[in-house]
Amino acid sequence: GCDRPEKLPSLEQIRSGLRTPNPERIFTVRHAMQMGMGSDEIYELTAIDPWFLDKLQELLETEKLLKRTPLQSLTAELLQRVKQQGFSDRQIAYATKTKEDDVRAYRKQLGIVPVYKTVDTCAAEFEAFTPYYYSTYETSFEYLPTNGSKEPNGNGHGTRTTETEVLPSDRRKVMILGGGPNRIGQGIEFDYCCCHASYALRADDFETIMVNSNPETVSTDYDTSDRLYFEPLTKEDVLNIIEAEHPEGIIVQFGGQTPLKLAVPLQEALERMKDEMQSPHPSIWGTSPDSIDAAENRERFEQILRELGIQQPANGIARSYEEALQVAKRIDYPVVVRPSYVLGGRAMEIVYSDADLDRYMTYAVQVEPDHPILIDKFLENAVEVDVDAIADQTGQVVIGGIMEHIEQAGIHSGDSACSIPTISLPVAALETIRTWTIELAKALKVIGLMNIQFAVQGDQVYILEANPRASRTVPFVSKAIGIPLAKMAVRVMAGQTLESLNYTKEVIPTHIAVKEAVLPFEKFPGTDTLLGPEMRSTGEVMGIDSDFGKAYAKAELAASQRLPMSGTVFVSMNDRDKQAAVPVVKDLIDLGLQVVATEGTRRILQENGLEVELVLKVHEGRPHILDWIKNQKIQLILNTPVGETAQVDDRSIRRTALSYKIPTITTIAGAKATAAAIRALQSQPLDVKTIQEYVASIK
Repeated sequence: GCDRPEKLPSLEQIRSGLRTPNPERIFTVRHAMQMGMGSDEIYELTAIDPWFLDKLQELLETEKLLKRTPLQSLTAELLQRVKQQGFSDRQIAYATKTKEDDVRAYRKQLGIVPVYKTVDTCAAEFEAFTPYYYSTYETSFEYLPTNGSKEPNGNGHGTRTTETEVLPSDRRKVMILGGGPNRIGQGIEFDYCCCHASYALRADDFETIMVNSNPETVSTDYDTSDRLYFEPLTKEDVLNIIEAEHPEGIIVQFGGQTPLKLAVPLQEALERMKDEMQSPHPSIWGTSPDSIDAAENRERFEQILRELGIQQPANGIARSYEEALQVAKRIDYPVVVRPSYVLGGRAMEIVYSDADLDRYMTYAVQVEPDHPILIDKFLENAVEVDVDAIADQTGQVVIGGIMEHIEQAGIHSGDSACSIPTISLPVAALETIRTWTIELAKALKVIGLMNIQFAVQGDQVYILEANPRASRTVPFVSKAIGIPLAKMAVRVMAGQTLESLNYTKEVIPTHIAVKEAVLPFEKFPGTDTLLGPEMRSTGEVMGIDSDFGKAYAKAELAASQRLPMSGTVFVSMNDRDKQAAVPVVKDLIDLGLQVVATEGTRRILQENGLEVELVLKVHEGRPHILDWIKNQKIQLILNTPVGETAQVDDRSIRRTALSYKIPTITTIAGAKATAAAIRALQSQPLDVKTIQEYVASIK
């Protein structure tokens, strides 16, 4: 709170939000206090200890004080107390109707800066040398002279000061900004990149400084970096650490979208701070913040694509429902809508109608108010392709890997299985992808890693987006090709060239590597297992073999999906997918599985000469499909959602299947891959080799 305009809910909504524990309840407590609700009533509804409620009330009283006090009227003592309570410069700026940079300048003018303390990892038994730091706005204390001498003012008093525990160092320092809190879309894959960056720089004799607020990651282990700051990844906190440490380089492209969003504001702040800081001046290493912004800014990115002759789906941007409606009518439904500067497909949807668009815009503008909504034509039945590449300051570009998604475009890349090398893309499309990747990396002046997403519809290639940063596929590609891309990239950012690193051409493995998403649906009873453009996965696994079916089968086994070798498959497809399902169902019948289907799907399958038994929908009588599932007569489900949104029947089928641990496939492409995996499992047992053995065969 206290950083943007708020629309308070009604008291009835507040009381409802307080009764049931939920992730947003702490904000509901704040709203309750703003509406005048007393601590006793809030305690009755929440059972939150009154001590905590009193502390929250104190924060609200401080906020009210700030809102009625001009910035320049805040005394050093008052501002110190406000910072000790945890108010950020941004919150103070909002409350005092000023700018964050003005608050920072005024605070420093008053001498109010954080000091850094070491986390005592030895429980005070002996001195701790582990360089774990946290910031605090401690009250200054008085240093008294120990030799009886008087200070220059002659009053015998010592100097008021605060004590920082940051140890001085004359080594070359590099700061790496981590990914912050782990959540869906911002996970351990980025932490992998940060760790490998630190390992490579330490091997090259740099002193590494990791900034990450998540103690549950490897990047915050004691031996990953030379120094670690448990601090939030905000402009204010990062600048404070820069002033304390004076690093030579700052790396923002390994921690995902969280640090990437800081690139431009950090660059602007560093430009202003040049006169204050000692040489060498800190700078952002790798791709420039301006190039990062060019890739994220829709208008600038489109201009670059036009100059290069690179095609993208019809699209537009909007900041209101009216603007969004105009764009949707121009490019035609279905469309993909998402806020700009997001990660993990958060608040991304495929929209089929004006009514859906109205509902979406009402929600999404609240999610990301500072940036417009991006609207793209949804490419139906297209294959999505991920490309990871690396470029150096000489303009040389090397493709790390081209991954073909198993699921079609429209499923978030973090949820889609993918294979390297590609298995079905035409040669002409691959050549176009390679050419466009190199041209775009050069146009954006990329130094370090870059990820580009393409869609291939027939013979036509479209670019979906480009991110001049490490992607979540970097660990997978690195393991598949045997090249540590993150280490290569950070050395390129430190000034080395790809030629000096002996990495000058794309490595195409002779084996097939398949990445599969690990989905958390079992942990959340009642959730729908349907995949879409918003990311759901909480991890990933990898299967490797010389055959695609076997590699996919290994990946499914690793993701705890038990594919049936025999039994019955239930098939229910929407109208768009019924015809495409015919060859998949034929494959499954050829493999010895029985097939049952609902009336509409069964009719199409029978028209194509397939023997399929009828099963009733839930509302058509008993025994219906849920009875079949509960009686364990179904071993595999192929179900694509009906119409514009999943119908009640479809959702109940997928939820029941989840409860009974029955594999459920919701895309045609996934069904084809599943059939290939079952065929591979039936043909011969899976063999096991180490990843080193596979990688050795391509070198």
